[in-house]
Amino acid sequence: MMSNTLLVFSTVDGHTREICERLAGTLVRSGHCATLRSMDDGLDIDLSAFDRIVIGASIRYGKHRQNVVEFINRNKALLASRPAVFFSVSLVARKPQRNRVETNPYVRRFLETIDWQPDVVAVFAGKLDYPRYGFWDRQMIRLIMWMTGGPTDPHAVVDYTDWQQVEAFGQAVAALPLRVG
Repeated sequence: MMSNTLLVFSTVDGHTREICERLAGTLVRSGHCATLRSMDDGLDIDLSAFDRIVIGASIRYGKHRQNVVEFINRNKALLASRPAVFFSVSLVARKPQRNRVETNPYVRRFLETIDWQPDVVAVFAGKLDYPRYGFWDRQMIRLIMWMTGGPTDPHAVVDYTDWQQVEAFGQAVAALPLRVG
């Protein structure tokens, strides 16, 4: 059965949007409709028009953005009434010991602080893109990378995202049964 899926996201540098675009492609290839919307631009959309909702959120300095928490709090009854999933994007997930929900401290803490439990949760490694960052973010992220054994070349661009994992997640979302009633 074809469904209408909303992919709503919050991103700092645009990579979470790229992941949502890939997920939308997977959904469309599976015969579903997909609509992308950014929380960062304000979200004026009727969520009840969608059969499924995918929430994507990036992490910066160990935290998801406040607009993600506000979106979930504002819409938790609607999110509970249909298949709704959550994914998180961060550079810490580039490490094998931090790339699963059970082992990613930021995602675990986030899920403990919200009053909603997604049907499916995923963690994706992000993209390191020093040239895109402002001066202070570049310096802070270089320091964090130095401390965690990552690249520190201020010209480095490294996409750590496992795109096969993203594709598999999109297929899992497409296969979620719709709720009747």
